[in-house]
Amino acid sequence: MVYNTADIVVVGRFAGPASLAAVGATSSLINLILNVFLGMAMGSGVMSARYIGAGDDNRLSKCVHTAIMLGAISGIAVGIFGFFMSEKLLILMDSPADVLPLSKKYLQIYFLGAPASLIYNFGAAIVRSTGDTKRPLYILSATGIVNIVLNLVLVINFHLDVAGVAIATITAQYISAVCIIIRLMKIDGACRLHFGKLRINLSEMKRILLIGVPAGIQNSLFSFSNVIIQSTVNSFGSTAMSGVTAASNVEGIIYTCTNAISQTTMTFSSQNIGARKYENLGKIYMRCILLSVLIGGGMSAVGVIFRNQVVGIFSTDPAVIEIGAARLAMVLPFHVFCSLMDVGGGQLRGMGKSFEPMIITLMGSCGIRLLWVFVFFPKNPTLTYLYMTYPVSWSITFFVLFISYFIIKRNILKKENKL
Repeated sequence: MVYNTADIVVVGRFAGPASLAAVGATSSLINLILNVFLGMAMGSGVMSARYIGAGDDNRLSKCVHTAIMLGAISGIAVGIFGFFMSEKLLILMDSPADVLPLSKKYLQIYFLGAPASLIYNFGAAIVRSTGDTKRPLYILSATGIVNIVLNLVLVINFHLDVAGVAIATITAQYISAVCIIIRLMKIDGACRLHFGKLRINLSEMKRILLIGVPAGIQNSLFSFSNVIIQSTVNSFGSTAMSGVTAASNVEGIIYTCTNAISQTTMTFSSQNIGARKYENLGKIYMRCILLSVLIGGGMSAVGVIFRNQVVGIFSTDPAVIEIGAARLAMVLPFHVFCSLMDVGGGQLRGMGKSFEPMIITLMGSCGIRLLWVFVFFPKNPTLTYLYMTYPVSWSITFFVLFISYFIIKRNILKKENKL
């Protein structure tokens, strides 16, 4: 998140509103393309945690080496696709003419870093599945600083505009990929990476994909709905795009913090499923819900109170600040439901159920957003009315996921008792 936020702050401050809009307009498109493969990384983390809980070192080793190979192959494929399709995809999103060339340049450079991004995410998911969340944090903290410094140097000193922040981002991504590989090569136990063992194990790939593909499809469909909303925002012009970009990054910071709780519930649930300690599932879910409310609710309250100031970090343009602050005032009071929705999906995936949260999110979140944009929004075509789709879709999806947890847990216990 720091990578993207640093890009937006630097171009917003030192390159102008058009550059800010150009970088911001790419976020939902990047997520749409990458999220299927990031879901696969999630699947590798779930399966690694499952094998750790079950004490199955043989399958754990095969899972680790398969996951890294999947990350590398997926990254190359995404990089090639994204580089050559950037302009066409931006045109489909109705990007304004004054923003399109800058957005295309940023996207093409950004996608050159896709192999590093996916290798890092697959590797980090495995490291976190062991309970080690500190080293991925250290790696991203260090490379985040590298990204910020390069942003400032390339934009201010060399005047590279959006190309400068894109180059800085992919440089940091490749450094983080190398660092996570080094960590995997030094880790103790069956999770240790050996280059001689790198190959695709079909049975482990199948297990990873069974968890990861539905999660990735869910995230991509979620991003697709955001792409539709972003396309609608684009119709309001570059100033509106800049304001929404700034506000979206504030929301993204909160989401990233609470998404860590979703990753936690997924890892802990998977380990306990592997160890057949089903009595811990309820404790894990309820405590993660509480943490999400405290962290997400607290950060959202701060964001609402200081909305003008936080948007002002990204831009000094009064019109941009006004639009961004209005969005935060509308969305952040309900953002806790987004956090709770995410935790619900993570809990179900940790329990080995990835298809169910995908369908629920597709119908409850994506479906509602598309219905809102194409049916309700035309009757009141204002940005404020457009924003209302977020709290409505978040809250409905969370409640359905919450009920689904109890149903799925009961079915798991019934099946276990029969065995």
